[in-house]
Amino acid sequence: MNKSTNLAFRSGSSVVVERCQVCDSPNLEPVLFLGYLPPVNKMHKIGEKPMEESGYPAQLLYCLKCHLVQLGLIVDPAILFPPEYPYTSSTTKILRENFAELYKECSGLIDLKSSDLVVDIGSNDGNLLSNFKGHCNVLGVTPEEIGKIAIDRGIPTIIDYFNHDVVENILKKDGQAKIITATNVFAHIENVNEIVKCILQLLSKDGVFISESHYLFSLIETLQYDTIYHEHLRYYSLHSLQYLLKSHGLEIFHAKRIPTHGGSIRVYAARKGQYKVKDTVDRLLKEEGPVVLSKESLMKFRDKVVLSKLELNALLGDIKMKGERICGISAPSRASTLINYAGIDDGILDCVLEIKGSHKIGKYVPGTLIPILEESSLFFDQPEYALLLSWHIADELMPKLRAKGFKGKYIVPLPSPRIAGE
Repeated sequence: MNKSTNLAFRSGSSVVVERCQVCDSPNLEPVLFLGYLPPVNKMHKIGEKPMEESGYPAQLLYCLKCHLVQLGLIVDPAILFPPEYPYTSSTTKILRENFAELYKECSGLIDLKSSDLVVDIGSNDGNLLSNFKGHCNVLGVTPEEIGKIAIDRGIPTIIDYFNHDVVENILKKDGQAKIITATNVFAHIENVNEIVKCILQLLSKDGVFISESHYLFSLIETLQYDTIYHEHLRYYSLHSLQYLLKSHGLEIFHAKRIPTHGGSIRVYAARKGQYKVKDTVDRLLKEEGPVVLSKESLMKFRDKVVLSKLELNALLGDIKMKGERICGISAPSRASTLINYAGIDDGILDCVLEIKGSHKIGKYVPGTLIPILEESSLFFDQPEYALLLSWHIADELMPKLRAKGFKGKYIVPLPSPRIAGE
């Protein structure tokens, strides 16, 4: 991004994207508009009177040069990631398992010594680094107060944004890193080219950068329009990631699809020639190419999103016409997009239920007066239907809820709205 964009951020304003965030091309084509959405982590306490709220346009743009799909507006990160940021990755079983598998895979691909340093960008509560702790030196970097949880767990954490000043301080104190990870954050950070420069500065000669991001191919395949919100500035394919990293002298030597967040991509990159390139890279490039390199496929995706919204509204309308109740299950950030885009309010959804300990309990779903309550209420005051807002793990959620005593039916909203458990 250009210098004026950075100045706009410092003034606290949003920035309209007029040139590609990766390659700086002005040739951006609109793909999908989901309306004006509230920040997914700006949540009011239950009982607070409705007040003025900001809504930001959520429009997807497609770069004709590097094939990056991206949001058309960059919102000030201070708005998107407040100090009280409510997300903790350790509460999600699939993420705990994913990071354990990541460590195991790293051990097979990279010669990691006990003296090596592993740095996690956007380290949250230390979930990922807990797997490396005890095997090598670890350091987290995250701007949210949740980083204090990691510190309490014995994981050193810098509570700040990852930038050149932070890198300089790490180099002075700890030296270069053998592994730098950025999981579910590499698509969130503005000025991504500057971030890659920081990564290169911190990375040792034979160091490896590992990123995990929502995967555009999965998003299109399974109609995941609910993963589109302002934290996610970019929706990477392997093609667009390769373009970005190659422009900085980094070579992708391994890539794989992983199940987190409904479908993500994990990429290993290092300085050119440091590691043998596995056939996983070429295989995945060929698999995704017909979809992610085609504007026509993106326009078909848009049409399917509109139809899916209408189908969900019709299904919910039929249930409410019978006088039956619906509660939402789990409140991931993606739920805010689905609820706001589909126009679901507290007259349709009685509440959303979260597991005990969630920082979101006692708040409203952003942009609504739908309360988020503790999950146990589902079992002593049972609604007829449970809307699975974490629908991407429906197969995991439904048997768990049934085992706990829920006797109702389930609504799976995407990719095609359906009722399960009849």
